[in-house]
Amino acid sequence: MTRASTRKPAVAVDVHADETSVPRRLLSHATKLFAKKGFDRTSVQEIVEAAGVTKGAMYHYFGSKDDLLYEIYARVLREQTEQLENVAVTEQPLRERLRAAASDVVVSTIANLDDNKIFMQSMHQLSAEKQKAVRAERRKYHERFRTLVEEGQSTGEFRDDKPADVIVDFFFGSVHHLGSWYRRSGSLSARQVGDHYADLLLSSLRPD
Repeated sequence: MTRASTRKPAVAVDVHADETSVPRRLLSHATKLFAKKGFDRTSVQEIVEAAGVTKGAMYHYFGSKDDLLYEIYARVLREQTEQLENVAVTEQPLRERLRAAASDVVVSTIANLDDNKIFMQSMHQLSAEKQKAVRAERRKYHERFRTLVEEGQSTGEFRDDKPADVIVDFFFGSVHHLGSWYRRSGSLSARQVGDHYADLLLSSLRPD
């Protein structure tokens, strides 16, 4: 049974933090246990024992097991949002900015493939409030990505006979599908896959 959260909400974990920090250790071991046993069959006691901390230490950072699952995905999304913003505000030509954004999100998704797969499999077990929060944050990211497409459509650089929403949804549908086929032992690196995805997106946006 999931512990009722009577403590403060989960803290945002710095994606650049030391891997040995308590929050990062908790997230790392929780991810492994969720992957091995499933979210619902993993107890808080098992997580803290694997991380080598006390329950008190865990509840200092995370109000519940739900918060751990939420943070597994949220930290990846924060990293991707930071990457997107860094690219979007540069003075590079629009096509290069969109290419970099598209390739980067593929690379970061592959780097966190296990985290994404676990979250997608278990998201329905989160509270309605947390599910709503995740969808809102993901929507904000997609909307920021969409502004790059819309910018190109408004200037005539990209085709405008397809709605930007549809283009973005189509692209991210492919990104979310990576977990079903990508293998790190395969012939393509994460960056090579990212560049292929970016090329396909830009090719589809080329005006007739």
